[in-house]
Amino acid sequence: MPFTTTQIPGLLIFEPQVHGDSRGYFFESYNENTFQAQGLNFRWVQDNQSSSCYGVIRGLHFQTPPNAQTKLIRVLRGSILDVVVDIRKGSPSYGQVFSIELSSENKKQLLVPRGFAHGFSVLSEQAEVLYKCDSLYHKPSEQGILFSDPDLKIDWKIQAGKAIVSDKDQVLPVLKDFDSPFYFSGS
Repeated sequence: MPFTTTQIPGLLIFEPQVHGDSRGYFFESYNENTFQAQGLNFRWVQDNQSSSCYGVIRGLHFQTPPNAQTKLIRVLRGSILDVVVDIRKGSPSYGQVFSIELSSENKKQLLVPRGFAHGFSVLSEQAEVLYKCDSLYHKPSEQGILFSDPDLKIDWKIQAGKAIVSDKDQVLPVLKDFDSPFYFSGS
């Protein structure tokens, strides 16, 4: 199967089968049947794409219910460190951080369920990131956790003094001061 489980329940890595030859390569970045065979039934309603330079840190973002989003993240160009934090109350991995390098080279994708704060840092000179969402963007539902929360101890893999973070992302609450609206459902 093209899916790999992680130590965090519900968080999956998707590695599509890449067919390469002298002309280049081809792969299915998404196939509904492949996902449904894994019990993953999503109706993707929005694609988002960003371009960022080295050192940019975006996150840790999420939308609250009823506008929460599942995301399928991949990199079209360059390399990022993709980071998620489990913020589902009652989860055996509540507050745990998971990170993975996603790149145009490795073609890995991360399936981030609802109930996770998500962010990434750009490791290459430039990176283009594309992600699918199963719920539309809803500004009033937008929230986040501070990317530099000392309790999370996230190593964003960016050289000291080179991080580029938006003003908005620098004033988000730390996890211990956040009352999560998400609950672990056991899967």
